Amino acid sequence: MLGLNDSAPAAPNKDDLIREGSDATFMQDVVETSKTVPVIVDFWAPWCGPCKTLGPALEAAVTKAGGKVRMVKIDVDRNQAYAGQLQVQSIPTVYAFWQGQPVDGFQGALPGSEIEKFVNKLVALGGGEEDGGLSEAIAAADAMLDEGDAVGAAEVFGAILQEDDKNAPAYAGLVRAHLALDQIDQAEAILNGAPAEIAHAPELDAAHAQIALARQASNAGPVAELRARVEAEPGDLQARYDLATALHAKGETAEAVDQLLEIFRRDREWNDGAAKTQLFTIFEALPAKDPIALAGRRRLSSMIFA
Repeated sequence: MLGLNDSAPAAPNKDDLIREGSDATFMQDVVETSKTVPVIVDFWAPWCGPCKTLGPALEAAVTKAGGKVRMVKIDVDRNQAYAGQLQVQSIPTVYAFWQGQPVDGFQGALPGSEIEKFVNKLVALGGGEEDGGLSEAIAAADAMLDEGDAVGAAEVFGAILQEDDKNAPAYAGLVRAHLALDQIDQAEAILNGAPAEIAHAPELDAAHAQIALARQASNAGPVAELRARVEAEPGDLQARYDLATALHAKGETAEAVDQLLEIFRRDREWNDGAAKTQLFTIFEALPAKDPIALAGRRRLSSMIFA
């Protein structure tokens, strides 16, 4: 029988999680702090109507995360240096920092579900949450999946869900097991059947991205032919995009990311920003701390903020 551990540490004081920042304290409050825990930066102003809705919603989500993410509020009327450096053109604008670098962000107010999703991604990036004592079983199932035993992994993930039917890592693992068995429709049905309480868990967001990429892979073209087209005409961005899709389908994720970043470098608005959208889909499908995702996010951020 897999046991559950219901104990949890006391939540930090709200004043330790959310603070008023300034240009003078930005390096310490944001850059240095983000080297150990993700930091959300909320650029706002007292006269901004949407800020009055977004700010409290962000604070509530950060407080709910229980210390796994921090928040710094920057009044742009009084502090313009870093707002200018980060090209804040309208407010509210929100950036997320991790390991000293901006890794995500958005402009304007968002609904509560999207705010929670945004914060949950950062929680996962910074190390995740307690899993109720089932980590060993999940790790064992993950190992089975990595070793090619998708059927056995599916059985273990299923057993975990019998004990904890709201275990997001187990749901995501079960989806990956069925994808490994080329059962895309069944994987999607499992994901769609997940309880509403965990619908915005980062593991399930990753599973949605994995299913989308699996469907793309089924239509991917031959790598050699696409590579030859790109080499013959480097400016053919559709061919380069198709090559990235084919490379990812073959498991060559790092090179797929390279090709998509090259598209973004050449024309970030090509095909309604398709390269950036595909990059985020790939990053979301990977584990939060995957080296390819971390490096890719940093490289994309450096292009955006250049």
